[in-house]
Amino acid sequence: MSGLVRTAHKVLQTCVKNSSLAAGIVSRTQVPVKRDFTRGIWHMSCSKKMDSTSSSSILLHNHSNTCSCGCGLKALHTKDKQNENTASTKPLGERELVEFLTEEIVAERKSQKVKTLPTEVDGFAVKGDGAEVTLTKQMKDEIVRITFNVNHTVDTEDFADDTQPEKQEFSEMHSKPQFEVDLVRGDTTLGFTCSFLQEPPSTNAEEYNDIFGIDEVTLHKGEWNDKVYAVAGDVLDGYLYDLLMNLLEEKGVSNEFVQKLADFSTAYEHTAYINLLEGISKFTIGK
Repeated sequence: MSGLVRTAHKVLQTCVKNSSLAAGIVSRTQVPVKRDFTRGIWHMSCSKKMDSTSSSSILLHNHSNTCSCGCGLKALHTKDKQNENTASTKPLGERELVEFLTEEIVAERKSQKVKTLPTEVDGFAVKGDGAEVTLTKQMKDEIVRITFNVNHTVDTEDFADDTQPEKQEFSEMHSKPQFEVDLVRGDTTLGFTCSFLQEPPSTNAEEYNDIFGIDEVTLHKGEWNDKVYAVAGDVLDGYLYDLLMNLLEEKGVSNEFVQKLADFSTAYEHTAYINLLEGISKFTIGK
């Protein structure tokens, strides 16, 4: 009897360990990670093709019916025999990368809200150069120029419901970059460095709720350099700070415009991300 008891005890311990491990895996998949809202789609589609003990090599051998060569690249390769032979001789890691990028690009394009980027945002002409964006508007005696960079500006919103983790879904991603506002008159520039406020606006109707703030103010002639003096926004006189915010609003940089700037930045960054994925895919394939 003692031997049976010990055996049953070991079986129970093994079940507990396995159940705790499975719970740990589930909990990790619920943590919001950047870009996982599309990567999760790829993993779920792959899970239908293989069980939990399958290796990545099995996925490549169980390739799409559209591909007859067994390379696992689906329809990415061309009909040219030389390209097909080159693709089939790719290392396993590169073939897995191309397989993932194919699914990822499709998922990202499906989730893309803005298919064509606008050339104007609330009266400001748009010019993109890689990750950097410039918005320009000509006024009577000055130019209002806004510049920002979309690199490392994306983050997810908080989950809407934290009480039911099993029903949580990955939130949308938004780009809220720090941006420069230059008021240019002749060879003199009054410059502002602004950023989105981290804390949500107050619900008090008597307060004016700004979604962005002034980080720094500077004034210089010609091109800016490190010798130009700048003052931080949080050490400015409170009344002066409010007057400068009013000045920006008069130039078109209001709460409403900054929200549109964030929406455009989000669409621009998403497009840049998809272009990056496509570039990596082409680089891996060797085109």
